[in-house]
Amino acid sequence: MRTIYLFSTSSHPDAFSINSLDITLFKPEVNFSHYDYLIITSKQALNALKQYDSQEYHHTKSLCISSATAKLAQKLKISLLEVGEGYGDTLVDIIQKYPKKTKWLYLRAQVIASDFAQVCRDKGYNINEQIVYKSECATILTKITPKDDSILIFTSPSAVKCFLNHHNFTKEHSIIVIGKTTAKSLPKGVSFTISPQSTIVSCIHLANTQADILN
Repeated sequence: MRTIYLFSTSSHPDAFSINSLDITLFKPEVNFSHYDYLIITSKQALNALKQYDSQEYHHTKSLCISSATAKLAQKLKISLLEVGEGYGDTLVDIIQKYPKKTKWLYLRAQVIASDFAQVCRDKGYNINEQIVYKSECATILTKITPKDDSILIFTSPSAVKCFLNHHNFTKEHSIIVIGKTTAKSLPKGVSFTISPQSTIVSCIHLANTQADILN
């Protein structure tokens, strides 16, 4: 059996889970009543949202980046507007279905991988942003060295960046990424497979069922 390493802020029992990011939450002053809809692209944004009185935002439906994020939002009793396909670029088409006067609030990280919000603003859409968390590379990455024949799963561009701060990919590594945005963060020439669905469960299933034929 090939060892599966999951580089994510979440874990899975079938993988050696490495929380590659240390998260710091922020609580900027937000008047949720000023907005028609929220944009949620990560679990960390939802964790930051927990710091506020739920009565302030429960009336505001959310556009979630993926089904996994949507499920977490529903656990917080947040009503869903729509669900994207797992990466930021897909949100542009969704946002453009709504009137330009619609007021959106994007709860985001300090550093982001997708410029979908700016793309929409350039087209006249009303999107405000609040930085509600930042991520930094965790020191645990200095203490692990995956075997050359391991399967490496990455769920964010930040996880890729942090891994490469301390390690290099080998030709024997099989790399699975959760979506296209994460794939773009890989160095040129590195072989990878994109998970059929933008969920950790899908990534793990791919690793378990196709370990012998992955790049």
